[in-house]
Amino acid sequence: MISQEISLSPADNGRLSNFCGQFDAHLRQIESRLQVEIANRGNQFRVTGLDSSVKAACAVMEKLFASTEKEQLTSELVHLAMQDSSIEELLDAPAATSSQQNVTIKTKCGMIRGRGINQQEYLRKIVTHDINFGVGPAGTGKTYLAVACAIESLQSEKVRKIILVRPAVEAGEKLGFLPGDMAQKVDPYLRPLYDALYDMLGFERVEKMIDKGIIEVAPLAFMRGRTLNDAFIILDEAQNTTIEQIKMFLTRVGFGSTAVVTGDVTQIDLPSEKMSGLRHVLEVLKNVEGISFTFFNARDVVRHPLVQRIVCAYEAYEKTHKGES
Repeated sequence: MISQEISLSPADNGRLSNFCGQFDAHLRQIESRLQVEIANRGNQFRVTGLDSSVKAACAVMEKLFASTEKEQLTSELVHLAMQDSSIEELLDAPAATSSQQNVTIKTKCGMIRGRGINQQEYLRKIVTHDINFGVGPAGTGKTYLAVACAIESLQSEKVRKIILVRPAVEAGEKLGFLPGDMAQKVDPYLRPLYDALYDMLGFERVEKMIDKGIIEVAPLAFMRGRTLNDAFIILDEAQNTTIEQIKMFLTRVGFGSTAVVTGDVTQIDLPSEKMSGLRHVLEVLKNVEGISFTFFNARDVVRHPLVQRIVCAYEAYEKTHKGES
């Protein structure tokens, strides 16, 4: 255990109050995440804990205090600042990350960049590879970042259209039991992709681009027999594809196209007798040159901090009970 003292300047009471949060809530949040103790008097802070944790905490505190000049801190911003700093990975392997330049994506809603080393690496791989896999738990930004890359590629005229694809499979539900025509039946399954598009481009612009065929949102079954040239193609929820379906999808990729396949192998809704195509393809293609793989974990979750803890709890449970059944 070590202690380190830091002084946050200027000694402005308003900024210090903003930094610490109501009843020091922001300090307690940093303590809980990094397993340190923080004591302060005015703008003088003492951080106590393991060496790596103390260094990480001091770095985050200085970054957060600097941001108080322009914005009001919230628990979400504190969480994202710690996520953005990739504290665990940066301390473990600083040399591997310092020389790599972060990729930023420009959209209508502003600049989008990877939070944490895995997200940054994911963006770099999408820019440099034709086929990419992003695999990991919910809330790690797999689909959102892929949609951002697709929009950037379209706006910079690297591709002529965006194709967003999902298998129409959900737990215990059949398309035939849903009301409406085929488009209405599959629409709920594609809603997360629409949401990402609306967030980045706005509702009216997205609808116009869909009407013109520049953006196509379709169930996976509609991809059979097509060759997709000069397109940015995203297959979302790929854990719910069969072996035959994901092979069919990957062989649709044509010249000038980029494909991103996202999924979470811990949330498979296929019937028990069918193997997940995503799980199978990760083994089949793991040594194929030109294909990139990014594996996210609980530390990459950028939703509510409780989501991160839930993912960690499930991972721990599955490790403990592996083989029991």
